[in-house]
Amino acid sequence: MPTKKRSEQEQQPKYRAIADYLREGILNGTFPEGRPVPSEDKLAELFKVTRPTVRQGIAELRASGLIEVMAGRGAFVRSLHSRPSLTRPRAVRRTADGEYVDADGISWTDAEPPTATRTDAPLALAELLRIPPGEPMFTYDVLQTANAGRLRQLHRTYVPFSVLAGTKYEETAPPPAPALYAALAELGHELAFTEHVRTRMPLPDQAKTLNLGEGMPVFQLLRVATGNDSRPLALEELHLPGSDLDLIYDVGP
Repeated sequence: MPTKKRSEQEQQPKYRAIADYLREGILNGTFPEGRPVPSEDKLAELFKVTRPTVRQGIAELRASGLIEVMAGRGAFVRSLHSRPSLTRPRAVRRTADGEYVDADGISWTDAEPPTATRTDAPLALAELLRIPPGEPMFTYDVLQTANAGRLRQLHRTYVPFSVLAGTKYEETAPPPAPALYAALAELGHELAFTEHVRTRMPLPDQAKTLNLGEGMPVFQLLRVATGNDSRPLALEELHLPGSDLDLIYDVGP
């Protein structure tokens, strides 16, 4: 085991001793930038602990931005010039058969069929949708997974009741996005999209559902769909794990 004062070992959890050992090695160059840190098995043997304890120590350094974990390859010292393992182009495209799809091409599966519920628009969303605060909306909320469960996102769709007044969806809820967009197009809307991106710390239930390590942020994406006369029609809200993810937007002419 790496040299440590016994009193220090006894005063801190073993996963933190592992984190301190790796942190010290990264800062003094023992573990160079872009190179792997010792494997879980080697650290478990070195510290006489189980692999879950090792993972806890690695998660602490991952949350602080010192290392990154690559699926199937292990943990590496983070490089300022390294590329994330997942890149997601951000755009909405319409297919030849009239469906709307995301540009990243990821095929998401709903953890369970989304069900429409009624919610009242909070101030922040009301401003984006240009509706009075408290206006009722159809809301869909679902966990989505892809790549055999390794990718996860929380997906929510909001549709104000006023958008659907006088249409066939006035009494029956429309489908959630992205099928919602084809339904709105059938109603005669020419759709355009604007996306707002921010990072923040997740709520405890979001961190648990997305399998986030301690201190790991999320991307919050708010996509507003506008129709004729640039009127906001619907809003999608996505929460994505903020580590090892690159969002790409086309900002050219």
